[in-house]
Amino acid sequence: MHLYYKGVLEAYIKDALFVLFQLCFIVQLYYLLSNHSKLAGYKPDDTLPQVDIPISVIISARNEARNLTENLPYILQQTYPNYEVVVINDCSTDSSHDVLLQIQQEFSHLKVVTITEHQRYKTGKKFALTLGIKAAKNEHLLFTDADCKPATLHWITRMAAKFTPGINIVLGYSPYTRTNNFLNPFIRFETLKTGINYLSSALNGDAYMGIGRNLAYTKSLFFGAKGFAAHMHVISGDDDLFVNQNATANNTAIEIHPDTFAYTDAKTTLGSWFRQKKRHMGVGKLYKNSHRRTLSFDAITGFLFYVLFILCLVFQFEPLWAIGVVVFRLVLQLIIYQRVFKKLDCNDLVWYLPLFDIMYYTYLNVFGLIGTFLKTTRWK
Repeated sequence: MHLYYKGVLEAYIKDALFVLFQLCFIVQLYYLLSNHSKLAGYKPDDTLPQVDIPISVIISARNEARNLTENLPYILQQTYPNYEVVVINDCSTDSSHDVLLQIQQEFSHLKVVTITEHQRYKTGKKFALTLGIKAAKNEHLLFTDADCKPATLHWITRMAAKFTPGINIVLGYSPYTRTNNFLNPFIRFETLKTGINYLSSALNGDAYMGIGRNLAYTKSLFFGAKGFAAHMHVISGDDDLFVNQNATANNTAIEIHPDTFAYTDAKTTLGSWFRQKKRHMGVGKLYKNSHRRTLSFDAITGFLFYVLFILCLVFQFEPLWAIGVVVFRLVLQLIIYQRVFKKLDCNDLVWYLPLFDIMYYTYLNVFGLIGTFLKTTRWK
């Protein structure tokens, strides 16, 4: 009798796990078909627009002398007819001051705001950006980082053109440069997946974040929302939290033409990458509840999908059906993602998809837990 009940219990557990596996599959299909497919069908306009609204490019830099030397002149040489570049030299202890003075002699449309460090009061990136926004003379603001370089000289032109009537936020894309470092493929994949999520959500009228390496919004929106006041106590979030709190279905646009990509170098060691991701993940808990639920549901069901698939194989519970489900999802991903990967200059990563998708959902859950319990105290 004892063995009978044990067998019944095991059968119920297996049935429950298999049903949960199929539910996770259905949820993942929903994200693919209702969200990510939107980006796959989106086509950027190849025609170079004619636009001349005044733009202020804002860059916050702390100890970025080398990157300023390499990247800032290219930004100052953009073909756009009416713009300024505001660089906030945020408590730098390297040669950033001298580098900026030298570049300023050549480019009159470069404005430098200098912040000196106070021993008692430590300031972060949000304070620096706020000073830069106040110093900017134009209504329309375009943000990037000192370690970023636009793909072409048409970056400002195409981003500015998205400021059509009613649009106050423009979300761009910032991929990592391809290298031979062993971490590079997965870091690029993770950035790609993040881009797919936030760009697709914006196209669906539910923008929840942006990337500060390539982001634009209006000064009136910034001051109307009292800047970063709602989350000034958090080190990160100058980009995604601001967008999360201020984006609507009608005031946000995206720009993913290859001309507008802002390339930067990925971290090359596990330690530096871990610190970066820990800092970024810590702000997710401050998103709107609806966005937190949506992102958490994707992360948890994506992770459980693979865990339950392995259990189906281990316990030999409908293994052929389970394999068929996984293969079907993978084929659907390849159909949708192949177009998206090409759009976002990551076509070489398609072949990594089966492995990296597992790693990605594991990463989301691990760093999601870490971000819940830990907080960072510095941005550089």
